[in-house]
Amino acid sequence: MADQEKPKIPYWHVYTDKDGTSKQKKEYLTDFQLESMGGDSDKQWNNKLTKGATQIIFSELPAGFDGDWHENPAPQWIIPLSGGWWVETMDGTRVEMREGELSFGADQGTTDEKGHKSGPLDGKPCKMMIIQHKDKKELEGGKVAPHAL
Repeated sequence: MADQEKPKIPYWHVYTDKDGTSKQKKEYLTDFQLESMGGDSDKQWNNKLTKGATQIIFSELPAGFDGDWHENPAPQWIIPLSGGWWVETMDGTRVEMREGELSFGADQGTTDEKGHKSGPLDGKPCKMMIIQHKDKKELEGGKVAPHAL
């Protein structure tokens, strides 16, 4: 197993540039280590990102949800569990994500707190899991991508 290649998991990073404009770019989680979770369990690839205070929210965007311009309330991972959703940043980039795709929203500090727009895809609800980082100021505004901490 040790000769296997390290995993590479993509995610969309929503951030604020130096001019206060929200943008998004594809990043990758790559810092995986082979380790056992304990007991007699085989080793698995783990990428441990950040420690600290978090809040976990399970949410559903209703089919007609209109997420007009707003900033992420805290740096947060957003993972669709069923259905899909889209995010459009101030630079005009629109990304659509489906079940299991990852987004890290850190667009705090945009001009006029505009942030981004978002909504569900296909006229259907989108169930999602949101993991907010409550004590990681360095992640706010996307100054640092979570994989670079």
